[in-house]
Amino acid sequence: MRSALIKLMTVLLLLLMSGLAMAEARPMGDDPVVEARLKSLSTELRCLVCQNQTLADSSAPLAEDLRREIRELITKGMTDQEITAYLVARYGDFVRYRPPLNTQTLLLWVGPSLLLVAGFAVLWGVLRRRNAALQDESDEGDEA
Repeated sequence: MRSALIKLMTVLLLLLMSGLAMAEARPMGDDPVVEARLKSLSTELRCLVCQNQTLADSSAPLAEDLRREIRELITKGMTDQEITAYLVARYGDFVRYRPPLNTQTLLLWVGPSLLLVAGFAVLWGVLRRRNAALQDESDEGDEA
C-alpha cells in the first residue's frame, strides 16, 4: 500500500514538473503591420552578441531586447530609416547587417578583395620561383 502511494506521488510530481517546464508560446503583437515591419527591420540588423546572425535569426536575450525596443519605436510612429539611424547612433554601423560604404567601413568592403589579390600575388611568386628552380635543375641535368 505504501509503495503504491509513493509511486502515485512520484507520477503526480513528475506531471506537475513537466507542466511547469512547458512555456506558453508568446503571441505575436497585436498589430500585424507592426510585426511585418519588425520582421523586415530585424533581417537588416545584426545581433550584437552573435555577430553572424541577424536579429530575426538570433535567440540571444539581447536580440530579444532589441526586437522589443524596435517594436516600441515602431508603435511610437518612427519610420524604418529613423529606427535604423537611432540604432546606428547608439551602437555604430556594426549593428547594420550590411554596413554602408564610407571611410570607417572601407576596409570591410575592400579588405576581402585586397586579401584575394595578395593571395594571388603570393601564389604567382611561389609558382614563378618553383618554375625557375625546376628550370635550373633541368639545365644542370642537361650539362652533366
